[in-house]
Amino acid sequence: MDSGFFSHVVLWVIGGLATFGAIAAVGALFSLGRNASYKKH
Repeated sequence: MDSGFFSHVVLWVIGGLATFGAIAAVGALFSLGRNASYKKH
């Protein structure tokens, strides 16, 4: 496995983790906001 392919794999893994983290963060904030609005009523 050459260094070029390995660097691409590392970039893809980092990008995937960053995307998953962003989606998880947005989902958590959205669910927390909905739960807070439900408790408020």
